[in-house]
Amino acid sequence: MTNTATPSPNKRQRPGVSIEAATQRRARMAEEMRQSKLIRRLVTPEGAAIRLKLATAAERAGAFLIDIAIQWAIVIATLFGLSFLMAGLGEGSSNIAFAFWLVFFFFVRNFYYIFFEIGQRAATPGKRALGLRVAARNGGRLTANSVLARNFIREIEIGLPFQFALMGGDEASGWMALFGLLWSGVFLLFPIFNKDKMRVGDLIAGTWVIRSPKTKLMHDITSANSVPDSGSRFNFTTAQAEAYGIHELHVLEDVLRQSTVEVKRQVAARIRTKIGWAQQPGETDLAFLEAYYGSLRRRLEQRMLLGERKADKFDVR
Repeated sequence: MTNTATPSPNKRQRPGVSIEAATQRRARMAEEMRQSKLIRRLVTPEGAAIRLKLATAAERAGAFLIDIAIQWAIVIATLFGLSFLMAGLGEGSSNIAFAFWLVFFFFVRNFYYIFFEIGQRAATPGKRALGLRVAARNGGRLTANSVLARNFIREIEIGLPFQFALMGGDEASGWMALFGLLWSGVFLLFPIFNKDKMRVGDLIAGTWVIRSPKTKLMHDITSANSVPDSGSRFNFTTAQAEAYGIHELHVLEDVLRQSTVEVKRQVAARIRTKIGWAQQPGETDLAFLEAYYGSLRRRLEQRMLLGERKADKFDVR
């Protein structure tokens, strides 16, 4: 007599679905849920809603380590260069060179991040390597005040723990060092325990670190949605066509693709006011937006062919 094993109730599966496929599906759903927690909806000053993806704590830590490595490479290379230069100039000159190196080290440590983040890309080399950038949480342009605020707080978050750890002396100083290290550790671990993965500096400055959007122009959608007579009806001047930049072009495309009629109406009104356009009889908001999208895109492409990249409406180069 042959014994036939029957599957236990807890191991039964639906017909046609393997255990491996079910496991992969659960893993995929878990990953999608984790990624969805990093998506934020942002309303721009133009009234359009866009979706941004926040950087994870691991990505931010990786970018920070890359930047630290670059900073130390710069500082150490400068030290060796000064040592080689001052080798034959006597002891007094060596002391002056070392004092200069200390000042240089101070500026690299404190202004490295400010120099890169206050620029057009709003990202340090470490952030750029991982596809990250700093953005204002109100949807506007990243200001110098925000960059300064978020980076000067870094000295409290990063500098103090090392200073407290290096404190020595009597028992009271040891307890003070331990207390200071624990207190500073709160700042170091802050991005892990808040849903927006923000540092204290981000919280104060009103900034996010996000996945950097692509700088190339998106696919031209006017060929599919344009009105036949839009080319003859809408004649924008050069000044009107270059009132906005690549950022606004992407926002306008999102508006045309997925926004409601009311959002299109509001955005069209803002653009008309911005460029000084008087609405013509029979002119619809959709036709105006599509025509202006095409004109703005062509103008930006012309400028990019000449090596001129206009990031947004605030870029007046």
